[in-house]
Amino acid sequence: MNWKKGILILLDIFIGVYLVLAITAFNKPDDHASVCSEVRINIEKTEPSGFLNEKDFKDLLAKNHILPIGQPMKQISVRQIEEQLTANELVEKAECYKTQAGHVCINIRQRIPVVRVMANNGEDYYVDNHGKAIKASGYTCDVIVATGQISRSYAQKRLAPLANEILTDKFWKNQVVQLNVLGDGSVEIVPRVGEHIVYIGQPTGVARKLDRLRKFYLYGLSHAGWNKYSRINVEFDNQIICKQNRKQR
Repeated sequence: MNWKKGILILLDIFIGVYLVLAITAFNKPDDHASVCSEVRINIEKTEPSGFLNEKDFKDLLAKNHILPIGQPMKQISVRQIEEQLTANELVEKAECYKTQAGHVCINIRQRIPVVRVMANNGEDYYVDNHGKAIKASGYTCDVIVATGQISRSYAQKRLAPLANEILTDKFWKNQVVQLNVLGDGSVEIVPRVGEHIVYIGQPTGVARKLDRLRKFYLYGLSHAGWNKYSRINVEFDNQIICKQNRKQR
């Protein structure tokens, strides 16, 4: 009986080792026997979207001679692809991996522009949602435009938070088309609907100011008419100062 029990134990061990080796071999991509048949690029969806699309990223890899289509899987370096993509200032993060089916998959997170600065000093650039500048190098993105007396520091520390506040609200995202910065750092908003300019003063307490303006739109302009005033001042708490449009007098 003891020798039978010993045989059963050895048999169990053999089967266990076999299963482990079989599973390991099954899950390991056969780099020696396959070539890359497809590159799958997944771009993280954001609002607003980034500058580049799937074709742009494939063109970027091809330009640097590392587009893996047709290449032996063993020779494809996922780290090299990641490093090449993240070297582009428009890319925040890139992750790349190979599959057993001969595919190279790339997950990409782009930098998200929230405002385009076209300053009086001639500078033209974007600022992302983290307050970092991006060169306006041939790519375009549909975001708020900021004009006026804007320094790099002002754009990164004050305009970016203001733009983020606007873009997180669907109504203001659709209503605000331009910001104009005056010499003292105060801000005017150019809306999409209405022939008026909104003055918010310094870009602080923006959520409260926009909430007050929204209520004025709802209970005031919706009855009086969107073109009744030429200038609406929401700089101070608990009050709204309006200048009547001469055309409406």
